[in-house]
Amino acid sequence: MQNKFKEIKEEYAKLQAELSQPEIAKNPQRLAELGRRQSELEEIIFSVTRLEKIEQEMQGNLEIMNSADQEMSALAIEENVQLAKEKESLTKQLETALTPQDPNDKKNVIVEIRAGAGGDEAGLFAGDLFRMYSHYAESFGWKIHLISSSTSGIGGYKEIIFSITGQNVYGKMKFESGVHRVQRVPETEKMGRVHTSTATVAVLPEVEDVEIEIKPEDLRIDTFASSGPGGQSVNTTNSAVRILHVPTNTIVSCQDQKSQLQNREQAMKVLRARLYSLREEEEQKKRSETRHNQIGTGDRSEKIRTYNFPQDRITDHRIKQSWSNLEEILNGDLAKIIETLKEEADKKASAN
Repeated sequence: MQNKFKEIKEEYAKLQAELSQPEIAKNPQRLAELGRRQSELEEIIFSVTRLEKIEQEMQGNLEIMNSADQEMSALAIEENVQLAKEKESLTKQLETALTPQDPNDKKNVIVEIRAGAGGDEAGLFAGDLFRMYSHYAESFGWKIHLISSSTSGIGGYKEIIFSITGQNVYGKMKFESGVHRVQRVPETEKMGRVHTSTATVAVLPEVEDVEIEIKPEDLRIDTFASSGPGGQSVNTTNSAVRILHVPTNTIVSCQDQKSQLQNREQAMKVLRARLYSLREEEEQKKRSETRHNQIGTGDRSEKIRTYNFPQDRITDHRIKQSWSNLEEILNGDLAKIIETLKEEADKKASAN
């Protein structure tokens, strides 16, 4: 801990020196990055300083506890109990803060939900997941922006793509990538048997132009008339956009925005995120077991969670843990699951 704290102080000193350089004020992006890191380091330094003070106070109380004055001894014991609780809490916070973090954790995300096996019921479940993430995002004050959607016949989604912007979004949402399975009696046959359906979720960190290069000559861009709800412009103007990235055969379509320009901007945003994700996966494969040392692989083919309505239970298969109150969780009370997954991931990262 002492060695790590020494490194933190050295990093903080270098950061302060860089912030004092006149040219930094002319670079808003770098200034914002340094400001965020400064805030993080100051929080760590404050916690370590407080931890050292607690240990000094507890040591001082030990001497009082051994004195002949029983009243003072009792007060010292009571104070040490409270200090011990604060010390435990601060130690846990520091362990988390000092654990190497994924550099993508602070980024906004693009979430893609697609109906899997199960027909119309899978589409309804995809809609349930979208609602769950929407309410979860609201609890943090995050903003959701719909990028593209394709509805199913009875009110669900064949596919829905949306962005979430806020603080440390990817750090929490990254645990949602994979296959989600639901077991319930379908809306269309309330007296029928329990039906199993699936939906896939992909959570991609949103990236800037500078983070991944896309050559114009590698793109094939087509326009077409949008379909579905959307007003008078539907099927009358070629506002929808389809982009093919030829080297990777990655195709992105967007038709939910009002203009062709807006659809193109949103499609490019999704394309950048997908290409960045592909590059990250390739790099992780090169690093061999790094990917498998974390909670699951994040692979969309991996079944990560089951939502069992008859038993009012949600089970996360990566950590083999279950929770009740399924309806509350689907209404956005997802924090307890994600925090548990994050704690397990941090433990594994610390062990490595």
